[in-house]
Amino acid sequence: MGLAGLLRERSGDLSGILNGIDTSVWDPATDPHIPGCFDADIPSCFESDVLPNRAANKAALQRRLGLQPDPDAFLLGVIGRLSGQKGLDLLLETIPTIVNQGMQLALLGSGDRGLQFRYRAAAQANPGRVGLLIGYDEGLAHLIQAGADALVVPSRFEPCGLTQLCALRYGTIPIVSRVGGLEDTIVDADDSAADGRQTGFKFGPVTTENLASVLQRACAAFHDVAAWRRIQRNGMSTDVSWRNAASRYADLYRGLGVQRQYKVA
Repeated sequence: MGLAGLLRERSGDLSGILNGIDTSVWDPATDPHIPGCFDADIPSCFESDVLPNRAANKAALQRRLGLQPDPDAFLLGVIGRLSGQKGLDLLLETIPTIVNQGMQLALLGSGDRGLQFRYRAAAQANPGRVGLLIGYDEGLAHLIQAGADALVVPSRFEPCGLTQLCALRYGTIPIVSRVGGLEDTIVDADDSAADGRQTGFKFGPVTTENLASVLQRACAAFHDVAAWRRIQRNGMSTDVSWRNAASRYADLYRGLGVQRQYKVA
């Protein structure tokens, strides 16, 4: 969470400030790593049932990872460290649900050797449904953000996270656990109090059963085109740049300065 958690001198409270992303690097309108660029700032982007050029990115991602070329399959993306902290052991346990429900999984990451071995075995056992690259590839990371239908971040704990912010910008709907900054940056699709601001799907507590349930809930929403487009539109309209964070840092430092003046006086 960057410098979040700075201690206030008088009250002793902690101040958490969420991350932002570099929107010049993570920009679907100019991204050199994807075959089909699209600009969420153009109103016509949301006039049709399909976001222009996004289908080309999905097809490219499916080819890249050996997934079945199926535009109607609900394609889940994962970018991250293979570890228990990231909850990717739980995601591994939901692969039967993913496969049986006709979903696909595109994973990019490395980490725990046991998890690497098990994910490779899952890909071999489910050709065309589970595809992965063990390691890191910047171009593939961008392609997953631009081509997957949803990005799964099932962390057991997460100070803030960045991949879900990139996903919002690219119209890839985040599916996240209700922890830390993931809880703070995503508004659940079933949150009736959100007044039309829903941007993704959340689950908790962080268990295999709850993760499987939210994947099924997101898959059902994916096949409701109008509902899915509303969530996409909300996410892509969210300001995920550093502007808000920079303003909050400035306010925090000014507040600390004032408190210090009082203390010295």
